[in-house]
Amino acid sequence: MAKQPKDLNDLFHETLKDIYFAEKQILRALPKMARAANSEDLRQAFEQHRTETEAQIERLESVFEIIGKTPRGKTCDAIIGILDEGKGVMEDFAGSDALDAGLLAGAQAVEHYEISRYGTLRAWAEQLGLTAAVPLLEATLAEETRTDQILSKLATSQINAKAA
Repeated sequence: MAKQPKDLNDLFHETLKDIYFAEKQILRALPKMARAANSEDLRQAFEQHRTETEAQIERLESVFEIIGKTPRGKTCDAIIGILDEGKGVMEDFAGSDALDAGLLAGAQAVEHYEISRYGTLRAWAEQLGLTAAVPLLEATLAEETRTDQILSKLATSQINAKAA
């Protein structure tokens, strides 16, 4: 039997599984990052984002429901790599003034990955006529963008200067 060629619906589903896996991994990593942070502001940013991440996972589960699929993750090598780099920073820079700068940089790498994924998924949802999914993905994209802006402000206002 001939295999059907994959289409944008399949790509949307595969990417949704990718970011679902990524969000679950991020949810596990954020408490470790918060505990490692020296800066109270950075710790609070990580804790706040953990709460947002829980809601983002729920939104993703709603998107799975919209497309009639069971919420399931697919191993995301990119997020594993980014989080592994963060673990390395926590080990290599523990006790140093540069630790928070490294944690923050790793967190921004995560945010940039998520912004890319959610922007793509939102655009594809529009293309596919998944009108109920679009606002869910837009809400998460806005949160990820806001988190990136908060991290940038922390970096430039205090974290990077302390690391120097």
